[in-house]
Amino acid sequence: MTVYFIGAGPGDPDLITLKAKALIEKCPVCLFAGSLVPEAVVACAPIDAIVKDTAVMTLDETHADIKKAHKHGQDVARVHSGDPSLYGAIAEQIRRLKADNIPYKIIPGVPAYAAMAAEMGQELTIPEIAQSIVLTRMSMQSTSMPENETLNNFGRTGATLAIHLAVRNMREIERQLIPHYGEECPVVVGYRVGWPDQLIIRGTLSNIRKKIRKEKITRTALIMVGPALALSHDFVDSALYDPSIPHVLRPVVGVDLIEDHNTLLHYALQNKILNLLLLYSFYVFLQYQPD
Repeated sequence: MTVYFIGAGPGDPDLITLKAKALIEKCPVCLFAGSLVPEAVVACAPIDAIVKDTAVMTLDETHADIKKAHKHGQDVARVHSGDPSLYGAIAEQIRRLKADNIPYKIIPGVPAYAAMAAEMGQELTIPEIAQSIVLTRMSMQSTSMPENETLNNFGRTGATLAIHLAVRNMREIERQLIPHYGEECPVVVGYRVGWPDQLIIRGTLSNIRKKIRKEKITRTALIMVGPALALSHDFVDSALYDPSIPHVLRPVVGVDLIEDHNTLLHYALQNKILNLLLLYSFYVFLQYQPD
């Protein structure tokens, strides 16, 4: 018996992984967070499976169901939105499973920020503009944040911020981030990304709050902030495809390392062989030294 923490992705049933779908199809018990996971995602569960929406259940209640399944040797599909490792509240569930010696596995899913970037049609890491993404949230009525994990601190980096669970706190986001990013810094808010009623709202730190208020968005939204989110950029091409920069799987321009095998890989192999020959020669030398 195993409990599978399954990442269901952002909401679109087509974005669930093949492995996740196969596990839901075979598990006789399926517990899913109905407030964040559409029923369509778990519709593939066996016809005789126990399928429960845990949105109204406490942690102790869901764990009691898992213990019951464990007693009967039944695998459990514990289905969470996005990727379970990000704000999935699985740590406390895992703690209870370990205490009761119940096996578990984590099945990754498409996280909300990746699905949102896809809907935006943009890359989040633009050469020389932004190469880092900070996944964070704000403390409101939920669990408090560690002392140094503040928007003010993250804002100093200039990185792209993906802020969860904070759409009701836009005024504070403006207050902490405008000094670092400026009023005209691009902001994109994704509401229920992957669901039929999804919305992608673009703005800046100076006007996004009014746009969100107009759409009456109060929950289930992800906020992204940073220069990389602009619709157009003047940036250098990535070095990944630059023919003048050596690549282990691509010929090195202008360097004839080994006749017809002009690659860094062959160069590395040649050096390894040379080093081995030198070591062997030294070993032989030592063997023939007089006592």
